[in-house]
Amino acid sequence: MTMTMTATTEPVMPLMGTPSAVGQARTFTDTQIRKWGYSHILDSVLLIVSELVTNAARQTPDEEIRLQLSRDAFGIIIAVWDADHELPAAKPLKELTLDDLDLSEEAFDDNGGWGLHIVQAMSAKCGVTADPAGGKWIWSRIHP
Repeated sequence: MTMTMTATTEPVMPLMGTPSAVGQARTFTDTQIRKWGYSHILDSVLLIVSELVTNAARQTPDEEIRLQLSRDAFGIIIAVWDADHELPAAKPLKELTLDDLDLSEEAFDDNGGWGLHIVQAMSAKCGVTADPAGGKWIWSRIHP
């Protein structure tokens, strides 16, 4: 599916692909969602923003990434851009148990990779759109 990122002319927030990008994106998102009067979906939106920005920062470390929040008659669109052309790939879906996770301090951060499944589950629709200027937009639509 192709998605146009111009549902409304909302500003694009430039970020750097660093660990601090997620906190900055969440602060920006919190302010915008409350301004629009959608605080009842704030937690869901913040989780999706966190997952998409984290993935973009990992995909293009120390490079520019962008966050755009927009809305139209169908809801909120969360879109994150990065310069990499490689499409995100979700891990094969399976039921996880604690036995599947390595909870040791050394490997704790290696248990990731489930964020795209979270985004898919929480979104009315989501996908990837190539940017004609380069890179790609990963987007999620949420109905309020």
